[in-house]
Amino acid sequence: MSCNGCKGCDNHKRFHSFNVKLHTKEEIVIALAGNPNVGKSTVFNQLTGLKQHTGNWPGKTVQNARGSFRYKDRKFVLMDLPGTYSLLANSVEEQVARDFICFGKPKATVVVVDATCLERNLNLVLQVMEITDRVVVCLNLMDEAKKKHIDIDIPALEKELGVPIVPTSARSGDGLELLLQKVYDVALGIEKSTPLKVHYSEDVERVVNKLVPYIDRLLQGRLDSKWVALRLIDGDQTILDSIYQYIYCDESRGECGYDGL
Repeated sequence: MSCNGCKGCDNHKRFHSFNVKLHTKEEIVIALAGNPNVGKSTVFNQLTGLKQHTGNWPGKTVQNARGSFRYKDRKFVLMDLPGTYSLLANSVEEQVARDFICFGKPKATVVVVDATCLERNLNLVLQVMEITDRVVVCLNLMDEAKKKHIDIDIPALEKELGVPIVPTSARSGDGLELLLQKVYDVALGIEKSTPLKVHYSEDVERVVNKLVPYIDRLLQGRLDSKWVALRLIDGDQTILDSIYQYIYCDESRGECGYDGL
């Protein structure tokens, strides 16, 4: 699948490996991430209506759902990533979600979280913010939180995380107009975020600082070097495999320029 008539454009190159079909280079790709059972599918359905397609991620048995919507003057393609609790690639679903955010480089990633159990959901938010600055948090199930008398200081949380937070009740549609506005602003660079970055122990940070210059040289800004260093410290072989697949292996020419990390 390809951008019709523009096989050499950046959009085509970036999304070709993920089997994402774009009709014009002006279309904007957005990722939708979240834990299972947070209402992510409801958000997806509300935003895209019947304009949806399903299939499998290339080479995986994990279902791929994508839809489209228009907002203001732009057309958006929304990729519904598998529900995951982390991006540490402990499962095929986590690897698919991680790879799309890392290598597909969507213009924004919406992370849907459950307002009734926010603490558990923030783990994924922090992990996504380690990979990309273009994050919008959809604080869903606010109606359920209200029933349970859960009060969330949204301005304080937004200030702490450094990214836009939009309270929603997707089943009734409450908050979705503001969510669209924030997605538009972040995707087009109208609103700049400064996401909170996790600081690890002194020992871990010392090793990371040693690795980062080498990773910078090899990846040349195509991935966040600190995040890659953390994955290497974890002994995550899958990130090396994905770097090889999505960055160094030019399938269109059958050539690979990977010289190893």
